[in-house]
Amino acid sequence: MHGDEAVHAVKFGSLLEKGYYRYDPHEYHGPTLNYLTLIPAWLGSARKLTDISESTLRIVPVSFGVLLVLLLLPMAGGLGRPAAVVAALLTTISPAMVFYSRYYIQEMLLVCFTFGAIISGYRYTQSKNIKWAIFAGISLGLMHATKETSVIAFGSMLLALLLTLVMQRRRQGGSILVAVKAIDPWHGIAVVAAAGMVSVLFYSSFFTNAGGIVDSLYTWKTYLNRAAQSEWHLHPWYYYLKMLIYSRYDAGPAWSEALIIVLAGIGFYVAMRGRSMAESNVHLLRFIAFYALIMTGLYSIIPYKTPWNLLGFLHGLILLAGIGAVALVRYQRSTLARALISLLLVTGGAHLAWQACLASYRYYADPANPYVYAHPGTDVVDIARRVEEIARCHPDGYNLTVEVICPGADYWPLPWYLRSFPNVGWWSEVDDDVPAAPIIIASPSVEKALVRKLYELPAPGKKSLYVPLFNSYTELRPQVELRGYVVKDLWDRFQQHQAQSGQSPTR
Repeated sequence: MHGDEAVHAVKFGSLLEKGYYRYDPHEYHGPTLNYLTLIPAWLGSARKLTDISESTLRIVPVSFGVLLVLLLLPMAGGLGRPAAVVAALLTTISPAMVFYSRYYIQEMLLVCFTFGAIISGYRYTQSKNIKWAIFAGISLGLMHATKETSVIAFGSMLLALLLTLVMQRRRQGGSILVAVKAIDPWHGIAVVAAAGMVSVLFYSSFFTNAGGIVDSLYTWKTYLNRAAQSEWHLHPWYYYLKMLIYSRYDAGPAWSEALIIVLAGIGFYVAMRGRSMAESNVHLLRFIAFYALIMTGLYSIIPYKTPWNLLGFLHGLILLAGIGAVALVRYQRSTLARALISLLLVTGGAHLAWQACLASYRYYADPANPYVYAHPGTDVVDIARRVEEIARCHPDGYNLTVEVICPGADYWPLPWYLRSFPNVGWWSEVDDDVPAAPIIIASPSVEKALVRKLYELPAPGKKSLYVPLFNSYTELRPQVELRGYVVKDLWDRFQQHQAQSGQSPTR
């Protein structure tokens, strides 16, 4: 699990075990992920954090990834059925979409709720039925209750709508004000009321924390400052586009979603030209074109970048790519040209699907995968396994004391993997006043202070000899080493147990 996934998982543990959730305006993002995870946890009869697995958590973003594909069905009338089908296929096989739909973070939920708002808004323009206005409001409220970056999508949708209306009015006459006046005021109130009710419901922790409502507004100041001033995660404007167009690291494979980018460019041209395709709505196509362009521009301009944030604008590009792919085939005059282009598109799609499989099943924790970002290596699983093996040889079993010492609290996702041990202490520095635990896991940077605590401070006869817990170099993340220590008598019991069970004592 990524460190961020583990943070969300442990926070969810408080909700699961104590029914307690309080929105933090500085970290963790919105509450929808936590509350929606209660559904698979309850279905699995889980009552404690130790009762759930990665699958329990990750089924939430996976479900919304699947829903994102299915939501293209009610858009078939606006995009055109062929374009909707192609967009659904591209959503299904996009390496980034597939990879991050298995991450226990808010991004896939935000993309899905955003698309829900777009769908509801479009369906309302076609029917003027208040139910679509209410659905749009619910979707907007869920967006706000999911992640602070929803403000980028809000602004992009509003600006895209204005630009679409400007183009429409220039061709048909009239003003934007006329279009606004055509909206039933009560329907507008329904949108705002539904959005507000949903947002308040989640941020107030279902009316148990009124302060969460204020914090949900205050938090934008925190995240705006972080986006502009944070020294972490600062990348150039072309970071996302380069990642999508072409990436290759070390001896790993080449990664590219350039097919989607190229097709999106064609789709943008088709939308701007106003050459409507069968069953499509040219105004919807233009809205999507403007929306995708604005989202891509805003996310590129913001210096603070993490790879999963690209999903927001990538989904817009995928919708455009569906339009572009259909137009590319349909506007060819000869049957041979259509066949060749169709073959190229199928081949390109197969390449995307192959990359998606590589990313999720082979390079899921490998820096050679461009979507792997500050991701822990598989050593964290080995660390947890070794602590469990040692615990079985200790009189207290899983209740033995473990110390984890990493400056800056840089020990995630270990709290998730050591969740079965109730007596783990988490420290950012060596505390001389805390009795040394039988097992100590620490950053090399604190080793000098740790040696002083273990061997210089104790009185004669009170010292315990510690030996290495790991048999080889062990990393939390690439180039972030962790070292382990265990009292020698406990290690000897572990070695003896290994020998008696027929396992190699030095594995």
